[in-house]
Amino acid sequence: MSLARAQSVASVDDIPDAPDTALAQQTSDQSGGMRSQQQTSADPTNLEGKQTKRILWIVPNFRSVSVDEKLPPQSLKDKFVTTTLDSFDYSAFIFAGMLAGVAQAENSYPEFHQGAAGYGRYYWHTLADQAVENYNVEFIFPTVLKQDSRYYTLGRGGIIKRTAYSFSRVLITRTDSGNETFNTSEIMGAGSASAISSLYYPSRERTWTKIGQHWLTNVSLDGMTFIFKEFWPDINNAIFHQKQ
Repeated sequence: MSLARAQSVASVDDIPDAPDTALAQQTSDQSGGMRSQQQTSADPTNLEGKQTKRILWIVPNFRSVSVDEKLPPQSLKDKFVTTTLDSFDYSAFIFAGMLAGVAQAENSYPEFHQGAAGYGRYYWHTLADQAVENYNVEFIFPTVLKQDSRYYTLGRGGIIKRTAYSFSRVLITRTDSGNETFNTSEIMGAGSASAISSLYYPSRERTWTKIGQHWLTNVSLDGMTFIFKEFWPDINNAIFHQKQ
């Protein structure tokens, strides 16, 4: 190649891009950056089925799992800690106080009598009931049977589907390995808790009929709790905009 031709090629390479070409390239880079930024921020803004540690800032919700959240199997320590938190959280004492007040007002157990001393008897019985059921349903039976005591939010589908799913969790749960199984922990745990609690109540409560009634009540209340947990993310997002 001659010196003149080489100089000609070099001068062509030194010519800057046309304004339209440079503008198009700049626009492409900017749009690509915006797309990348949108993709990065998409996950944090997805609040569908997102559970909070507490409901209405008060009620413990430690065992609820958000939609599509992947968690390791529950260890023995995890089951014990969450059960203890549920049983002795400050809200547990408040809730027990309310139930004790209602029971005393209705004179549910005349043997407890009225007044401050009577209220104290109602109170410790109610608090003991909560703890006994929690440890049976959430810790002892799940540990022995290797079952997962957490509630896994469905978060998708219609109201009927989600309601049926959530209430069915009293009968269906997961094993520690992630497979579905009969919820023996709930059924047997609630039943054994009802039998144990009858031991520290007046003798007239120690009948199979009374124990069965308490058993059915405990399981039904747990089912209603599951329904509320299922729809709590929707309520929280609609009313509080996930500010909890």
